[in-house]
Amino acid sequence: MALSWKHHALIQALLSRGPMTENDFYSVFSGISGKDPATHRQVLNDTLLKINKELAYVQFELRACQNQYDGKVYYGVVNNVADEQAKLGTKYSVPQIAFYKGVIEAIVQDTATGGCISSIDALHVQLESQQSSQDGQPRVPAAFKTFTMSQKEKTLNDLIKDQWLCYTSNGKIGLGIRSFFDLRSWFHNNVIPSCEVCNEAGVKASVCSNEGCTVRIHYYCLKKKFPQRKGSRDCPGCSSPWPQSEFEEVDYTDLPDQTQATSTNPASRKRSRNIKAEAVEALRSQSETQKEDSSRPATRRRLRSCKTESVGTENETSQSTVPPNIRTRRSNRA
Repeated sequence: MALSWKHHALIQALLSRGPMTENDFYSVFSGISGKDPATHRQVLNDTLLKINKELAYVQFELRACQNQYDGKVYYGVVNNVADEQAKLGTKYSVPQIAFYKGVIEAIVQDTATGGCISSIDALHVQLESQQSSQDGQPRVPAAFKTFTMSQKEKTLNDLIKDQWLCYTSNGKIGLGIRSFFDLRSWFHNNVIPSCEVCNEAGVKASVCSNEGCTVRIHYYCLKKKFPQRKGSRDCPGCSSPWPQSEFEEVDYTDLPDQTQATSTNPASRKRSRNIKAEAVEALRSQSETQKEDSSRPATRRRLRSCKTESVGTENETSQSTVPPNIRTRRSNRA
């Protein structure tokens, strides 16, 4: 069965705006479907299942992903092709893609599992570790050798703006929410240790105090693994006591959303505030048109045939005949 216009509207909202926080996505879903996903969970699940059956033909997927820096859930459309060049698309040049790959490799290889590097380290990232898939030799694009520092700075800002990278709460460079969405297979292929609880790559995670143990757990997964404050908190891998300092309460409410913090464009910051209004507008546009047509008297329709007379009388006629809620909408729009 083909997708309805509601399914297409939901997909288009995610494609045009990029990853949305769970609250924003729920607002769009509610505006389009008329159902609150918080209380109609099955409706949401059925909708996502139907969409993903169709997107699978083009190797895309609509799914949720948890941001490892702020603990929030995001929804987005994911490219399932395991190629960072395909994911970045044609917007970025070959040296820019090589630069991005060098930065994410430096971030995931952070031995402290902080999931971030300084801006200076990002700008001076080395690409010699990038291997060719054919002969195993270092693959550094020739164009990158002439890639200037100013070009790197611009590329870094663009990657942050497009949410491939982000600024963390301590001002360092981390992976953006789009990287968490699209690079799942890349994390697996590069043997990035996964979280013991959710099985996602543990880029920013708490690690076992035993140096010989590789177990790591996301900070927001610690409460799931050890729900009791006074219960046993031993490593599931080596049974060593988990570091007590890692269980300090973490409050994510004061951290900015990446959809706001990663962009300096005022228009993009306003975007999230208009999400629900735009979604509802799409649903109501047809009914509003019919309502306006039915509320206008026959005299106003006759005025349209006479342009000179209509210009002088249209405002007076509309104010006396159009319902107050429509007059208010127009005055606000003006």
